[in-house]
Amino acid sequence: MKKTIRLSLIAASVLALTACNQEAKKEQAEVTLDTVEQQQAYGIGASVGNFLNKDLADKSEIGIELDQALLIRGFEDALAGNAKIDEEKIREVLTALDTSVRTKQEEKAKVESEKSKAAGVQYLADNAKKEGVTVTESGLQYEVLSEGEGEKPAATDVVKVHYKGTLLDGTEFDSSYARNEPTTFPLNRVIAGWTEGLQLMPVGSKYKFTIPSELAYGDRDLGKIPANSTLVFEVELLEIQNAEAPAE
Repeated sequence: MKKTIRLSLIAASVLALTACNQEAKKEQAEVTLDTVEQQQAYGIGASVGNFLNKDLADKSEIGIELDQALLIRGFEDALAGNAKIDEEKIREVLTALDTSVRTKQEEKAKVESEKSKAAGVQYLADNAKKEGVTVTESGLQYEVLSEGEGEKPAATDVVKVHYKGTLLDGTEFDSSYARNEPTTFPLNRVIAGWTEGLQLMPVGSKYKFTIPSELAYGDRDLGKIPANSTLVFEVELLEIQNAEAPAE
């Protein structure tokens, strides 16, 4: 929390300095970055500026709008030794701001989670009716894109695969194809939908899996993968290995 407060104060300071030096910037048409010291100084400012830009945008997204004019005035007053609130009050209001941000983030996450759950239920119901889609007892849905002739792995095996994972709207959140490098892992150490699904695949096969959230990451919010997301994977089983998977 202290780190957040410090960053907020730094961001406000940079915003204020920017405003205070507007006239100087008008005269300075170009920035000179010839020396390492100049680049370092500019880099610090740019880094904090990037933080401020994202911080204000994130707060705005959850309904918290900060008055930039008051940010500037607070900096100017403090610099002149005439701050309208003391250090104790500053800590109090910034702590309250942090609490408000967390509360609104949790509220937004809950709403998004409920939307993801409802969208997944509808998608699974529609997808199950499509020709070529098989639904297992657990609720996993799969479609055979191409069938290999090799052996099928057991849950205790280590497998080598190529895959692409997307959300229901088509957003790609992970892909070994994009990295141009297959992935190797113990089959019993991944999400339940993968553990079950890959055991259905002979080596050399490519399947499409639609995995309900309860067989994926459940109510965990992983950033790229919102809580309660139904996931779609295209998976190509390249090899079954009996050796331990390399540590990542």
